[in-house]
Amino acid sequence: MSADNVDFLIGLRDFAATDFQAKVLEAVIEQGSQRKAAAALNVDRRTVERNMVRIKRHAATRGYAPASDLTYAVPDGQKLRGVSTLYDKRKQTAVMQWVKTSADEVRQEEIKRAAVEALSEELPRYAPVAAPEVCSSELLTTYVISDYHFGMLAWPNETRGDEWNLDVAERLLLDWFAVAIARAPDSEHAVFAELGDFLHFDGLEAVTPTNRHVLDADTRFQKMVRVVIRVTRRVVDLLLKKHNQVHLIFADANHDPASGAWLREWFSAVYENEPRITVDTTADSYYCVEHGMTSLFFHHGHKRKVENVDDVFAAKFRDVFGRTKYSYAHVGHLHSNAMLETPLMQVERHRTLAAPDAYAAKGGWVSGRDAKVITYHRQFGEFERMIISPAMVMAEVMQ
Repeated sequence: MSADNVDFLIGLRDFAATDFQAKVLEAVIEQGSQRKAAAALNVDRRTVERNMVRIKRHAATRGYAPASDLTYAVPDGQKLRGVSTLYDKRKQTAVMQWVKTSADEVRQEEIKRAAVEALSEELPRYAPVAAPEVCSSELLTTYVISDYHFGMLAWPNETRGDEWNLDVAERLLLDWFAVAIARAPDSEHAVFAELGDFLHFDGLEAVTPTNRHVLDADTRFQKMVRVVIRVTRRVVDLLLKKHNQVHLIFADANHDPASGAWLREWFSAVYENEPRITVDTTADSYYCVEHGMTSLFFHHGHKRKVENVDDVFAAKFRDVFGRTKYSYAHVGHLHSNAMLETPLMQVERHRTLAAPDAYAAKGGWVSGRDAKVITYHRQFGEFERMIISPAMVMAEVMQ
């Protein structure tokens, strides 16, 4: 490796977005090649190549690409929008340079995705745990959680409702699952159907990703992420003690589309050694579970509503729909109950456990709070259901 190349790589140190990228870069500098670096780190060579490409791409967007006469990085949070360089033709050197920058709106998205990949590559995978001894293979229990809005702030004096913050949300969800799992039948299969908007906001700014509406936020994004991962891990542990097979769905939604992506990929990676857990990692907004003659469909409800989602499910999952006799669809988004039976399937919209925020309260969107546990039979469709409200959970916990 030439001295110029070494200097270039050393200059890239400021542009590693994760600890793993920094480790890869140092290995390449020390070993002199990407192939040797991969061997030293005991990782696949493509992993090293992908991370080096990301580092260089990030450096270029920040204004560091010596081969193109870019040697001064723009501040973090800014991206390179354009460069004009005046050259001395006789000396073939740059005489003057104008650097144009703009706010880097995708920077935080890149950091999150890079962090997820680094976590997936470095974190130890969870070892398998013992399955429960008695489970009915005929039954599948679905725990439907929709629009939970971790990180939202609700002030009772403003909303005329209950308080909601990160601590309240964490405690309620764990207590709800403890009650729900204790009361649920001993079914072999379980689905944790998280129907989207699990996180109230999707980045360092508390705004909606698409329209940038300002949201009532309780906390910092990183703290919210930490709580969501911790709570979900505990929920999965509880489900594994009750059911033999657990399927996880983190639905795409309007408040947290990027966070839904890293939740799917992260949990798929850390539980890849646990054969009793499956994670739907599809990038689509529609999801399906087949159980004997019963088919279950899931969608957040931001793209299609109760009235017109059934044909999308039947079209997207034509084979499953054709094989099954009983079909049920679940959506959220509007925080209220609705039920519609169409010629194709039964479609249900679910409430949320979360308290209303100021936007909902002032808009007059008032509905009850609960979440459902629905068990389906392999041969006969819906078998039984429970509706568990926060008040019921509180009463159970206080006993």
